[in-house]
Amino acid sequence: MGGSNRIIRINELLKRELGNLITAKNIAPAASVLVSVTRVKTASDLRQALVFVSVFGGGDRTGGETIETLNRRRSEFQHDISQVITLKYTPILKFVLDESIAAGDRIFELLGEVDDNGEK
Repeated sequence: MGGSNRIIRINELLKRELGNLITAKNIAPAASVLVSVTRVKTASDLRQALVFVSVFGGGDRTGGETIETLNRRRSEFQHDISQVITLKYTPILKFVLDESIAAGDRIFELLGEVDDNGEK
């Protein structure tokens, strides 16, 4: 049980620090685009971490382009994380697009359309 609590704390710490780094490094492709770390899932051996990122604004391709940029600069982020967080291993980061918020927005949009049409 103690190990899983440790992983949860590490995930939250990585989420916060990566969010700060992404903001500081101005990764967003345009001023109207918001890039946000929504979740981090670190392997139990701390060797790898999946970083889920949401991208708001821009076009349909903005999310994919942002993820490509983040993965291309992965080693830079890992180095910066190793300077801020002391772990036995600095996890290898893999950034993936988190589309769950966009999917939730689409559901609300559809529900609004149904409500506007009077169909319940």
